Amino acid sequence: MRRIEVGGAQPYTVSVGSGLLSQYSVPERQVALIHPTDLPRTFVEAAQAALSPTVTVTVPPRDDCKTLEVYAQVLSRLAQVNLPRDGAVVGLGGGAATDLAGFVAASYLRGVAFYTLPTTLLGMVDAAVGGKTGVNLPEGKNLVGAFWPPRAVWCDTDTLTTLPPAVFAEGAAEAYKHGLIADPTLLPRVLSPNFRPVGPGLEDTLSDAIAVKAGVVTRDLTERGERAFLNFGHTLAHALEAVTDHGISHGEAVGYGMHYAALLSRALGGADLTGHTRAFLRWQNPQPLPPLTFENVWPYMARDKKADSEGVRFVLLHDLARPYLARVPEDVLRREFEYWCEELVARDV
Repeated sequence: MRRIEVGGAQPYTVSVGSGLLSQYSVPERQVALIHPTDLPRTFVEAAQAALSPTVTVTVPPRDDCKTLEVYAQVLSRLAQVNLPRDGAVVGLGGGAATDLAGFVAASYLRGVAFYTLPTTLLGMVDAAVGGKTGVNLPEGKNLVGAFWPPRAVWCDTDTLTTLPPAVFAEGAAEAYKHGLIADPTLLPRVLSPNFRPVGPGLEDTLSDAIAVKAGVVTRDLTERGERAFLNFGHTLAHALEAVTDHGISHGEAVGYGMHYAALLSRALGGADLTGHTRAFLRWQNPQPLPPLTFENVWPYMARDKKADSEGVRFVLLHDLARPYLARVPEDVLRREFEYWCEELVARDV
């Protein structure tokens, strides 16, 4: 088992290894376990056996749970069972479920303890670490939420063996992104045949990818500086999710978005890293996108969380492991988007 320490004002440990669903514990006596309805029953039973939760709350799968309506329903359920302020919320499932559970924990009784048990690669590498919690609005992804770090995270690698290959590949996008922005050694490791749910290199590669995010959020929890770099590829990715009404998954949208960000980086004088992003898209083999125009995605990109009073900012790369924030002229955004579309239509990636 590997342990990654996340520092800051509220430090905690991320544990990565086999069998953790049946080994974890929390000190709080009254606990709400929140999980999606499509989670394998064996995962739920293992978590319940280790925890003996006061209440178990089920929510819709994937991003269908990240709505204000579901959020309100969960809060009401916790109030109905009188979960106290010294109680805790445990999020079990993929990134969407843990995002929702964290926001519930952050706001119920103005904040209760929060723990996460991510069961997908995406949840482990990205959503469960860093304390970003929230839900979506029709106008965009993650526009409502709070920074609320967990007290502990347990990543049971056994849960990954149940994932369909496409869902495992979704999470690989975030690991690959960490390679592009901080640790280039991750790039060949993610694309290696050993990076699979039962591969010999899984635990180390997963832990090193988590360590990238842990280091960033230790230094910048509330995204005042370098934490924004973790959004490489996400400005277009979130727009793609919104414009398709989440018909495309987050991980596949990030794969597409990283290639667009690489094109923008090259257009603004950075190194040509499009070979890396094309290689990942070939490996991931995401589902095709519907026909899109710049006008389809621009309203969503304009509402991106990195936008400030002066406009939209994009995470770009001078070179591998050299990210920066930039405002890109709209004519460049449009031109590179049209080129990006041409490549995807021709499947020239």
